[in-house]
Amino acid sequence: MHFVTGGAFNGKRAWVKKSYLVQDYDGWISAYDHRPLPEKLEDDQDLLILEGIEKWLKGLSVEYEAKQCLEIWNSYLDLWTSWEKAKTDRKIVIIGTDITKGIVPMEAENRNWRDITGWAYQDLAKRSEQMDVIWYGLNQKIK
Repeated sequence: MHFVTGGAFNGKRAWVKKSYLVQDYDGWISAYDHRPLPEKLEDDQDLLILEGIEKWLKGLSVEYEAKQCLEIWNSYLDLWTSWEKAKTDRKIVIIGTDITKGIVPMEAENRNWRDITGWAYQDLAKRSEQMDVIWYGLNQKIK
């Protein structure tokens, strides 16, 4: 699993496209296109790119308490990890915008979302084999 994060509009999508040599790719699932969190993954794909994790987490944070959100999130990570490990050449790239820096939101629901996203990203970072932070189109390899 490869976790790619960084600020909004900092070039994460372009960097992933260049790094994985993909343009218009069927295995690219984006929350920005109002696609749901993928529960069923295709067996005939070897590369899956999930973009907009923070938006999916926002949806979960509206429906569930923080603990439940993280349990659901980790069940997705389990599913994706199992899919990736089922074949040696499979890779999942997960792109999430870092919303945990800057001014703390005044609204309780946005603070909750920010906290949940930070905790979910920690879980994702621990499970990922690779992690890059993208700032202004440049990557910094974390692991």
